[in-house]
Amino acid sequence: MPVSRLPMRKIKEVLRLRFEKDLSFAEIARSISASSSTVQDYIGRAKAAGVGWPLPDGLDEASLESRLFPSATGSGSQKDLTLPDFGFLHREMRRKHVTLQLLWQEYKEAHPDDGYQYSQFCKLYRQYTGTLDVVMRQEHRAGEKAFVDFSGDGIPLADPKTGEVREAALFLAVLGASSYTYAEAFESEELPCWITGHVHAFEHFQGVPAITVPDNTRTAITHPCRYEPEVNPTYLEMARHYGTVVIPARVRKPKDKALVEGGVLIAQRWIIARLRNHNFFSVPDINEAISPLLEELNAKPFQKLDGTRRELWETIDRPDLKPLPPARYEFAAWSKHRVNIDYHIEVERHYYSVPHQLIHKEVEARTTAATVEILFKGSRVWTHARGLMPGRYTTVKEHMPKSHQEYAEWTPSRLAEWAATIGPNTAAMVQKIMESRPHPEHGFRSCLGIMRLGKKFGPERVEAACARSYAIGSYSYKSVESILKKGLDRQPLKASGQLSLVIDHENVRGPNYYH
Repeated sequence: MPVSRLPMRKIKEVLRLRFEKDLSFAEIARSISASSSTVQDYIGRAKAAGVGWPLPDGLDEASLESRLFPSATGSGSQKDLTLPDFGFLHREMRRKHVTLQLLWQEYKEAHPDDGYQYSQFCKLYRQYTGTLDVVMRQEHRAGEKAFVDFSGDGIPLADPKTGEVREAALFLAVLGASSYTYAEAFESEELPCWITGHVHAFEHFQGVPAITVPDNTRTAITHPCRYEPEVNPTYLEMARHYGTVVIPARVRKPKDKALVEGGVLIAQRWIIARLRNHNFFSVPDINEAISPLLEELNAKPFQKLDGTRRELWETIDRPDLKPLPPARYEFAAWSKHRVNIDYHIEVERHYYSVPHQLIHKEVEARTTAATVEILFKGSRVWTHARGLMPGRYTTVKEHMPKSHQEYAEWTPSRLAEWAATIGPNTAAMVQKIMESRPHPEHGFRSCLGIMRLGKKFGPERVEAACARSYAIGSYSYKSVESILKKGLDRQPLKASGQLSLVIDHENVRGPNYYH
């Protein structure tokens, strides 16, 4: 088995990049932030299981996992293998369009029984070239790579109301073969700006490079995702939409990112320095000023080469770029959630229902401007229209269970019984919370939160806090929590507050109501 089991999303990405994009193990490893040996292991398992790309219809993640990781594994004996002619390989690799994959296939045709497999073949060749060339010579093929980054320095942006000055972020993208450059200012370096910069850059290039190389891996890979810090699902989804592969520049490998760093330096001198005396009050104003400067930069002749960036882009890069997809990528944020006992998940302070059979299960939410798509083990279980009202519930009737006894240890009656053991004011608060919701189950979160406060602060203080919260007409967990944290429960209630003691009030139904 591999050193560490990757999530199924990553395993599927390995298969896509290998069988569809024909990338090397090292490139795939850098793209998904894993080791080459792990990638090699998954590719070997896929070949042994007869799994390719695209995956067969109906092959879900569970079935794919069972194919790749069967319970029993076999073992075989190692034969004496014939070493390749590394001098010949090294000469052939300098020829145009020749790849190590092609050379290995020719080698295996000559040595079908005693030849090394591809991974070991590449390893031996790298060891050989390491003895010859200390510094790798970087070559950029037409339409192959685009280097992307945020400039370390931004452009001053003043608030029109307060006059406060901050910096707008400058996004840059540079094509490898032509150095054709795109630049755009954004409010920040956050993920939505990062993704939008890529979308606009591809449209500016009128095509998509095969590989996208980010330098700012904090934003590109780790920034928004707490659960998979090495690969951001949104960035990966955007790359799939455009048919490009994200391979971050390697740490402490300056030649991997030399082109974009040169582009940053040029942008700082050609754009930022030339706009230093301008006063900007909005990002669109900055981009309006950048546009002619960018056209001038791409039309400016090279100092040591013939032609311009635009001329090289038109003759070299542009013909080999992948075509743009029919539609733009729609930004979607991914997040993981564990389904609460009320069969809802919270996404940006709004609650969405899922089938009650998923209670306590971990699901993923894909959030766009209009929808919230909920997935379980890679399969979509429901799509809601996005709710913009914080604290509200979007509930589908079909998701509700027929009987709470069948799926959850907590029911309205049990919550009411627990509240009565604390005191009448806690019982009244729990009842009021559940009455104020469209369905009593929607109040489970608040009631369980008050229960946890009882463990932290003690039942006497919770009872006093519920009395005060009820007195001011605030029926929520947050109100009770705030009173306890500020110690207001230890202060006497005003005379009007005494009316909140509802021990004998006719509207108090009590715990027996829910039986």
